[in-house]
Amino acid sequence: MSENQSEEVQQIEKLYEFSERLNASKDKSQNVEDYEGIIKMSKTSMKAKQLASQLIPRYFKFFPSLSTEAFDAHMDCIDDGDLGVRVQAIRGLPLFCKDTPDIISKIVDVLVQLLNTEEPVERDAVHKALMSLLRQDPKASSTALFTHAGVTPTTDDQIREKVLNFIRDKVIPLKGELLKPQEEMERHITDLIKQSLEDVTGGEFKMFMDFLTSLSIFGGKAPQERMQELVEIIEGQADLNAQFEFSDTDHIDRLISCLQLALPFFARGAPSSRFLNYLNKHIIPVFDKLPEERKLDLLKALADISPYTTAQEARQLLPSIVQLLKVYMPARKTGEEMNFTYVECLLYAFHHLAHKVPNATNSLCGYKIVTGQPSDRLGEDFSELNKDFTERLTIVEDLTKATMKKLTQGMNEHNKAMSAAKTDEEKASIKTKRQNTTTGLRTCNNILAMTKPLHAKVPPFIGDTNLNLSWKEATKPLASATTTIGGKRPANSNNGSGNNVAAKKGRSSGAMQSQLVNKAFEGISSYGAGRGGNRGWGRRGGGRGRGQGRGHW
Repeated sequence: MSENQSEEVQQIEKLYEFSERLNASKDKSQNVEDYEGIIKMSKTSMKAKQLASQLIPRYFKFFPSLSTEAFDAHMDCIDDGDLGVRVQAIRGLPLFCKDTPDIISKIVDVLVQLLNTEEPVERDAVHKALMSLLRQDPKASSTALFTHAGVTPTTDDQIREKVLNFIRDKVIPLKGELLKPQEEMERHITDLIKQSLEDVTGGEFKMFMDFLTSLSIFGGKAPQERMQELVEIIEGQADLNAQFEFSDTDHIDRLISCLQLALPFFARGAPSSRFLNYLNKHIIPVFDKLPEERKLDLLKALADISPYTTAQEARQLLPSIVQLLKVYMPARKTGEEMNFTYVECLLYAFHHLAHKVPNATNSLCGYKIVTGQPSDRLGEDFSELNKDFTERLTIVEDLTKATMKKLTQGMNEHNKAMSAAKTDEEKASIKTKRQNTTTGLRTCNNILAMTKPLHAKVPPFIGDTNLNLSWKEATKPLASATTTIGGKRPANSNNGSGNNVAAKKGRSSGAMQSQLVNKAFEGISSYGAGRGGNRGWGRRGGGRGRGQGRGHW
């Protein structure tokens, strides 16, 4: 046996002696020299350091006068060059807190810094140590952990990302085991998450919202106030107090993403008035100035939110919806565009809003609907408005039926092409075209289903959600976002969105028309697909340049 090995064996034997005497002692605080000996041995050989890393935290509580010296010695082991020593020291960290819970915050801080290690074995030890602390004292441990989940002037981006990953991968899956007592801890976690949302990316915000909605206090039996609480969190992210600038695409993306996140809570009774007021006051008046690729997502959001409005909200929003309908429903059969998906969204919103306040359509569309309310305006002549509105409906129906014919013809051509296709690439391309054509036909069918009742003098406005909006039935998220048929190609059609196609009446042969229609429906996407969960929503507040390369909205 070499001299070094012999010395290491002596050190190990000495450590066991210290430990045996401490175990046997009824008043361990009298064995100061033994504990000092353990601390001293933690600075010797590799094996001695590993054993000392187990013993220092085990007897830590009995020697408060040596706490600083003992903890510093243990931290030296954590900083050791040998992986085995570091791992053993990390495993010992939770033991410090077993009988001295007041240092949990300090130990969590140490472990959080160690999350940045690139050694898998070391990282696994850190994860297990953190989980051990969360089981020991979930409240104190989670509080300390979440201090690193928010953004502060001293936050380290890499560490914060590791903490968020740990919460996502380790804490959330075991929330049922860790959050006890359940209601108290779920409320505590909710408060911690709220404090962490000051400056987050879209992906981070969605992770936190998924965490919250998985908690039982926000479950299926949760009262309306809880749904309102979640919506208020989302409203904070949507910046509804900010002045809107149509050139601020980040804000538009954030607003649309927040609307999508809030929809399930509107359906469960949370008020949507703040979102609707913001849309009505700031967004719809400048709708024509919005980026083309955002207009459709916004209209889809309006359609989706419309069934959950109150009568008061419907009365305020309906004039704006009618105005947009007149923009996108052609007044003549030639020379004007018709964007079918826009019209589908707007007609759906119109029906649901009008169903809540039917007499509001008296002065907007000329319908003579009697409700017996003072807001009825039956003594006034709105016949010209009614004539204009119903003429537009008829033109929409004519264009829709013509387009359905072309789409059906196009579907036959796609089926023939699929039979003749030889390569996987060809088949995939044709399959996408068939999906787009199918969605286009759904759009057309929906439009006809919604225009038909509007020809009545007293229309039976649709007030249920039985009509399935076309994009919700799409089998796969597809590439582009809008569907424009019947008019001149707009000036910005080459801006990369690829979603406005001219189909001027009588312009060319039926085959050419069919080709144009197919191309126009090529890019109908599911709601926000491909963008909604990961848009250009970077860090908010922007002053510190956060969020670069970290996954945006």
